[in-house]
Amino acid sequence: MAGEISFFELGVDDAERARAFYGHLFGWTFEAVSPGGGYAISTPDAPGGLHGADPGASPYLFFKVDDLDTALARVRELGGTAETPESEEDPETVARFGRFTLCRDDQGSPFGLHQPPAGERTVA
Repeated sequence: MAGEISFFELGVDDAERARAFYGHLFGWTFEAVSPGGGYAISTPDAPGGLHGADPGASPYLFFKVDDLDTALARVRELGGTAETPESEEDPETVARFGRFTLCRDDQGSPFGLHQPPAGERTVA
């Protein structure tokens, strides 16, 4: 099924400081996923990510789609914009997390699209 929230990403200035803050605030657990200070976040609901060197960023909210290429074409058809999926550069990232990209709707509001990794069960 498409459209439900499937992933969130927090961009912060200092990833270690944010890990301590959100870990204490919500009880989230973090797994290091990159040598540069990126973390996967485990929550009771949607999985998340945390990355540093992004001061003042708003949280990124990603909506699940069954086919990212089709969804990106539809975004553009409806007057929105979409970046080239960053995850395409790293096959290990695609295998572990799926494909994702940032978009803007026809009014300029940001959102993300996420196609989960192959084999992840989709709720119908």
